[in-house]
Amino acid sequence: MTEIAELNSVEENMDELSEMLIKVVEDGASIGFLPPLNLKDAKAYWETVNGDGVLLFTAKIDDAIAGSVQLHLNSKQNGSHRAEIAKLMTHPNYRRKGLARLLMEKAEERAREENRTLLVLDTREGDPSNLLYRSLGYIEAGRIPQYAKSSNGELDASVFYYKLI
Repeated sequence: MTEIAELNSVEENMDELSEMLIKVVEDGASIGFLPPLNLKDAKAYWETVNGDGVLLFTAKIDDAIAGSVQLHLNSKQNGSHRAEIAKLMTHPNYRRKGLARLLMEKAEERAREENRTLLVLDTREGDPSNLLYRSLGYIEAGRIPQYAKSSNGELDASVFYYKLI
């Protein structure tokens, strides 16, 4: 059974979240880290996630964390209508089960509850996530070349998307 829920505290799920982050990075995801990612650094990252304006959603299958996504609510006066989707990840053992789509739908639902009308996100050019975002109605706003370094040392372009909700 798949359960998508907002996670208010990372503490009780720190080990699972950290393991998932390490596996996703090892598998080549472009989410801000390069392999090898050690457990100490993964835990240090998760400790910073539950800050003001950051909502974390997880997907669980049989009570095991299988994926997550973050919704960053913009707190600036001129940006109170927008939010950013960040760090969408699915544990490699649970891919191709629709979890990323479910997580995105949950984040969008919560964005609407927060009266957000614009969502933005970015992803590496050529990654499968581009297909997901387009299928969910995200529109490409542009590309920035040489935006992020990959594990092989190459600089990859990032694609920026938006969606009016």
